[in-house]
Amino acid sequence: MLKVGLTGGIGAGKSEVSRLLASYGAVVVDADRIAREVVEPGTPGLAAVVDEFGPEILADDGTLDRPKLGGIVFNDPERLHALNAIVHPLVGARSAELEASAGEDAIVVHDVPLLTENGLAPLYDLVVVVDAGAETQIDRLVRLRGMAEAEARSRMAAQATREQRLAVADLVIENDGPLEGLEPQVRKVWEALRERAASARG
Repeated sequence: MLKVGLTGGIGAGKSEVSRLLASYGAVVVDADRIAREVVEPGTPGLAAVVDEFGPEILADDGTLDRPKLGGIVFNDPERLHALNAIVHPLVGARSAELEASAGEDAIVVHDVPLLTENGLAPLYDLVVVVDAGAETQIDRLVRLRGMAEAEARSRMAAQATREQRLAVADLVIENDGPLEGLEPQVRKVWEALRERAASARG
């Protein structure tokens, strides 16, 4: 099994790269999706978050009110640490389960937005970084996600710098251009991963 960490700044296009890799045959473990699953209604994760932050972080339908919780933790490192202490171990355990069920010949791609920030690079055989310039990121966040420019800039500022991400990269996918320029690069990375997996088996 080849374990790959995939990361990139907000708006860099990591989700599209993840989708392409899955279409080629990678087993994608999506940390963001798992982070949502582990706090769904009825889960021990949601119960623990409510214990920590109070029932006011629930929406009327009993689901987690993400914007409200985000407002509490975004500018408060202590509260964010408390939230991460609940969610990260649950995400890690579920990710390990999915990886274990993938089969020994699989190429498992862990799609982890905060890989650099949380010092997770050593967990993987290699790290793929989706890279885009700051202006490209801002343009996509404003144009495609409807964010205000100030919010886009503050979300980017809360993440690792471009230099920090590139420092942990084994392979880099440049995604400053149009979508059609992305697929050939991702295909090339996929071939490199297959070669690496084959040589590890050999």
